[in-house]
Amino acid sequence: MPGYDASVTTRVVAGVSGSLGSVAALRQATALARRLGAELWPALAWEPPGGEPVARRPLVHDPLLDEWQRLAEQRLVSVLEEVFGQTGPGFPLHPVIIRGSPGRALVAVADRESDLLVVGAGRRKLRHPFSGRVSRHCLAHAHCPVLAVPPSPLESQLVAVHRRNAWHLRIDTREL
Repeated sequence: MPGYDASVTTRVVAGVSGSLGSVAALRQATALARRLGAELWPALAWEPPGGEPVARRPLVHDPLLDEWQRLAEQRLVSVLEEVFGQTGPGFPLHPVIIRGSPGRALVAVADRESDLLVVGAGRRKLRHPFSGRVSRHCLAHAHCPVLAVPPSPLESQLVAVHRRNAWHLRIDTREL
């Protein structure tokens, strides 16, 4: 990152959703936080199904919102256990759950100039026109440096296998 002074970084905020791209971003954020001596802030943003307008309706009760919050917390704990196991990363970890759209929520958490925001960068495809919109929002609106971690080549291969399975096409295992 040209012009980036790593010595001032005190927090590394990682966008976590549970996707392969976000796990790659969390692993990269962990390595950076360890190297910089910074705190790691894995952040998961969630929205009520149907978005905020649906959640404001009188028929949506607080217990339902509480359950959605609990499910978001459960997802973040699951991802952290998958990446770190039971021992944790070995340095300060501050998991955060935010209610709101992912891009805006991550920019709100990484609100200091001394922060480093790490997000997964989705590949834009015709089938997935909104892929990468979180990373694009963060790159455009964050007040701190943003590192967009590209998907691994393995992720592309997994997507291709999934697509072939969805279309019931034969898979040539020699290609794997």
